[in-house]
This record gives sequence, structure tokens and C-alpha cells, in this order.
Amino acid sequence: GAAKLKDFGVNLLRLPPGAWSSQRHWHDCEDEFIYVLSGRVVLITDSGETGLEPGDCAGFPKGKPDGHHLVNRSDTDAIVLEVGSRHRKDITIYPDIDLKYDPSAGGYVRKSGKPFPKKKP
Repeated sequence: GAAKLKDFGVNLLRLPPGAWSSQRHWHDCEDEFIYVLSGRVVLITDSGETGLEPGDCAGFPKGKPDGHHLVNRSDTDAIVLEVGSRHRKDITIYPDIDLKYDPSAGGYVRKSGKPFPKKKP
């Protein structure tokens, strides 16, 4: 990129009414930051639920096992900036389901590290 940044990523998330940003998750090697540009969302963490509106932000330190995600319970789209380091060895844990993302294991696997069964053709 023009700024020569290597460990920095930004995603512009459009979250339609009723949608989730992802399953609740946390990162072992990547700090994550969100900033609400428009609309309203609910941040859900291990501590509970917090309503966020334009201008609100939240941060999630790497290595802290506190699953988080955003839910749009309103009747209009929400636009959120998601910022992180995009660490290449980051493992993402999804605490509510049997899933983790582990690049050293080839991607999405069970929390035990066991691969999911391959679909038969």
C-alpha cells in the first residue's frame, strides 16, 4: 500500500438489520478496534450487552479470552470500521461453538485442532 503499513488492516462493515458481524470471537495475537460510523449496533461480550451508536468505539486486546461480536437489532443498516493488525499467525477462538481459526492447522478447525470431516462429493 501507499503508506507502507504491513501489520494494519481496516474493514468497512455494513451490517443489515438483524445481522451479526460474526460468531462471538477473540484473537490471541491481534488487537481489534471498532468505530461506529452510522446506525446502531449491540456489542455482546462475556460481560453482557452494550448499545453503540455513531461515534462510539470499543477495543479488544489480543490474548484476552472475552468473546465479542456486533448485532444489528435496528431497522436500518449500520456501518462500522473494524481495525486490526492482521497478524499472520493469529489464532481466533469462537467460545460459543466448537470452532477456531488456526493458520498453522490450515484454517478453520475444531477447538481441539481436529479438522472438520471432508464433505463427500
